[in-house]
Amino acid sequence: MWKHIRQWLGSKSTTQIHVAKNLATDNIPAHVAIVMDGNGRWAKKRGLPRVAGHYSGMKNVKKITLAANAIGVKVLTMYAFSTENWKRPKDEVEFLMKLPQEFFPLEIDELMENNVQVRMTGWREGLPADTLEAVDNAIERTKHNTGLILNFALNYGGRKELLSGVQQMMRDAKQGKLNPDDLDEAIFSEYMLTDGLPDPDLFIRTSGELRLSNFLLWQLAYSELWFTDAYWPEFTEEHFYQAIAEYQRRVRRYGGL
Repeated sequence: MWKHIRQWLGSKSTTQIHVAKNLATDNIPAHVAIVMDGNGRWAKKRGLPRVAGHYSGMKNVKKITLAANAIGVKVLTMYAFSTENWKRPKDEVEFLMKLPQEFFPLEIDELMENNVQVRMTGWREGLPADTLEAVDNAIERTKHNTGLILNFALNYGGRKELLSGVQQMMRDAKQGKLNPDDLDEAIFSEYMLTDGLPDPDLFIRTSGELRLSNFLLWQLAYSELWFTDAYWPEFTEEHFYQAIAEYQRRVRRYGGL
């Protein structure tokens, strides 16, 4: 694995190389979830429109994806658009919906070269046809890749996911497909949109906000949380590796001793 890392780090800074090389290769979080926050504030600070921040944030996705892939992260879930984000101004929402059409044509070849598989977690209903087409094309093209899973939480909300899962459980129980007495955490997880993926080991949020914002509420129960004041467009590979290093310094007890 370190041969891959050395190749990827060839053009990186001395600090980035130092931080990456000091990570324990046997304690890399399998699943990292990121709330990519602060795009609008990053733009405002520079006298730019909010959409400029979203565009810069989009450009940062590939950089962090490749950094995660280089050290052996298996799943990277990025909160791209929440069910609450529809409340934003119409022109901003329209711009956000066009980002997949910008991102995938630009970056899909490099994602393919790095064996990255694209997935989506969220509700298709309500998403524009052009947005879905761009996402679906990326999913189809990368479906046989066996490296890092780049999972976009798009039109996703944690409470809606939980309610939807419980509703389906009730329907299955009514039809005799589920015995309520057999219900446990493993079966409950099968009704979540992330079924088949491990729960996140590490949660990262940028921009200084200290909350989950309705993201993976069931799945984050025992995740390690890491926050940074850096806005998402300025979040670097070095920040990412600092989060991994902090994760490795913690002892995960899962309620035990």
